[in-house]
Amino acid sequence: MQAQTKTVRANNTDIHYLEQGTGAPLVLLHGGLVSTNPIWTGHPFAYASHLDAFSEHFRVIAPDTRGCGRTRHTGGPMTFDVLAEDVLALIEALGLDRPRLCGFSEGGTVATIVGLRKPGATCAIVNDAGHDLFDPGGRSLAMLRQMFGGRPDATSANPDAMRDMFARDEQMSASFRLMQADQDGAQGEGHWKQYLQLAFERFIQWPGYTFEHLKSVTAPTLILCGDRDQFCSVEDGALAFRALARGELAIAPNTGHLITPTKVRLALEFLRRAH
Repeated sequence: MQAQTKTVRANNTDIHYLEQGTGAPLVLLHGGLVSTNPIWTGHPFAYASHLDAFSEHFRVIAPDTRGCGRTRHTGGPMTFDVLAEDVLALIEALGLDRPRLCGFSEGGTVATIVGLRKPGATCAIVNDAGHDLFDPGGRSLAMLRQMFGGRPDATSANPDAMRDMFARDEQMSASFRLMQADQDGAQGEGHWKQYLQLAFERFIQWPGYTFEHLKSVTAPTLILCGDRDQFCSVEDGALAFRALARGELAIAPNTGHLITPTKVRLALEFLRRAH
């Protein structure tokens, strides 16, 4: 079954999403720099190649984050709390009954914040490589400031410096070109720079939640990461897992900050039994 392209008005925003499959609802949240655009098919940062696997078991709802892909930003701050509010509004607008949430990287952070802000809104959560930002003293905030801003003390995004940094590696350079084509194709030439600025403002600020806050998440939650993830360490994954009242921990071997078939399998195994 091919994914259908749809739009819903939620949280004063027209949220673009893909829908595929039948059964219990699963909201699938993409990570930073990517979207739900099929242009990302085959890329290990995106869920585009895995929609069929998830939709074999669930009714998949995969939205574009505001300001990204086909979902436009309507103004104001672009914090993780705002993204979580968008997801909660999407759930309400579509009449989803306690859906499962699964997100990678930024999407994993958002999924967990949804569980923090409104316990009971979801029946299960998968945080795949998105637990790093719950450590206010962790390495990710500094790494992201350097990545998006081009220097350790950057106060705004520097798209050209980021492009030059990605150009040092052939695979990363190809990823950057995909991001440019995706964002500009969806919202107009040059939007990729605006998107990077919006992402920079979000990524350099600690979201305000620690591992201690995870105790208030009532939904069964899987912390999933690779043993070679440069952002989400196994050690922090264990801290997140231990803080959760109904947590599980899965570590994918020989895996970096990526979505892999092994990770998808582990997520599906958890989602199918969790409720």
